[in-house]
Amino acid sequence: MAASGCRRLRSGALIQPLVKNRGMSYYRVLGLDREPFSTSPDPAFFYQSPKHRIVLANLLIEFRLKRGLSVVLGDIGTGKTTLARKLIQMLKEREVFSFHLVLDPTYPSEDLFFSSLIRTLGIELSSQVPTLVDYREFLERYLFHKAVQERQTVVLIIDEAHKLNGMSLEVLRILLNYETNEAKLLQLVLLGQMELLPLLIRMPNLYDRISLKATLEPLDVNQTKDMIQFRLREAGYRSSLGLFTDDAVEAIHEYSEGYPRRIAMLCHRALRALVMRKDRVIEEDIVEELVHEEVDAGWVLPKRLQKSASCV
Repeated sequence: MAASGCRRLRSGALIQPLVKNRGMSYYRVLGLDREPFSTSPDPAFFYQSPKHRIVLANLLIEFRLKRGLSVVLGDIGTGKTTLARKLIQMLKEREVFSFHLVLDPTYPSEDLFFSSLIRTLGIELSSQVPTLVDYREFLERYLFHKAVQERQTVVLIIDEAHKLNGMSLEVLRILLNYETNEAKLLQLVLLGQMELLPLLIRMPNLYDRISLKATLEPLDVNQTKDMIQFRLREAGYRSSLGLFTDDAVEAIHEYSEGYPRRIAMLCHRALRALVMRKDRVIEEDIVEELVHEEVDAGWVLPKRLQKSASCV
């Protein structure tokens, strides 16, 4: 029998009154172990759509073949950073890889960019005041040692690569010149927003080196449903009954336009509203109300409302 003041979800989980549990997170109230819709790039909560799986598989193939340069493009919120973290998790399981991640490649000078790469790769400098020539020699020796003597494949992943300037891209082009007779010494992955593409096109001597070109797309409505269910399962939801109705999922997909980050943020707000209202399931009207709250506050004008407004 449920405790006094508690309500039971359709799934069987108890909803504890928030007034008596102010320190309890909403996901605990719903019987979950963890927050399911965090926007942090946790690889455990990375939903792999068919496109994401293909990109990850192709990247591993590129690394094994030591092809050199791979570029992954995608709009804001398509999951590039989380894909990078998932890729690192996969590389950790394979001893032949030495991998490094650059989160923000914004550097105003060639000297600072070289210096940052040296630190990222963990290279010890023998010169107190290295010149640009020194930096290049250090990097080439390091990459050759890793590949030939240690039999390691060095992978450098650069997130937010659309922030790279022409000087930094030229430095990366130089590093891609380092190779044996059989393979490239450095495996470079650039993940960036779509504005990275024109930057690369303006550098034909770098653009022509791209071995893998991939673009992450928003999710369709079925993938949106799969992502929501996947994240709930990962967070500890065990019931076969859904917390989101199909109409709610369709509304979430329409308003988020299928972008994973937007989906996660809207689902988080919907679960929070579910608990606050002591409702049993998230219906379409909850999603509609949450979106209209943002619109009324001047935060966003979804395409759905734009379309309806244009028909008036």
